[in-house]
Amino acid sequence: MTSNSATLPSNATQADERGTKLAAVVYILFLGSVLAVVTAPVGVLLAHLRRRHVADWVATHLQFQIRTFWLGIVGAGLCLAAWHALGLVGASAWAPWALGYGFFTACLIWMVGRCGVGIHRLMAGRAIDAPRSLWLGGARVSLHD
Repeated sequence: MTSNSATLPSNATQADERGTKLAAVVYILFLGSVLAVVTAPVGVLLAHLRRRHVADWVATHLQFQIRTFWLGIVGAGLCLAAWHALGLVGASAWAPWALGYGFFTACLIWMVGRCGVGIHRLMAGRAIDAPRSLWLGGARVSLHD
């Protein structure tokens, strides 16, 4: 009989690991949505369905993922409304294009950043400090370790 205690943090038990693979899959599905948009709704559906069946610290990751999805949807709706308004007021053709391109680029950076922070903390066995935040979940990001 082998023991997994060597691979777990000193204060963790095997039960604390419930849902880590699910959270990793959801992060991968979110990142996959860059190429195939359909993977993000699948990921958020999995996160919604399983969030009550995972360890507490993993639940913060699922909440962070769910919030990432819905904030992205709200942002896209606001951008679409602004894009439509620019067309209604007769703005020049470059204005809606610049708005769409700028929004898409900013959203991509934001989503990849949130997934990167989440994956880093998940692999380290750490919870998301502020899963309801608008930015990076309370993580301090620096260029050195």
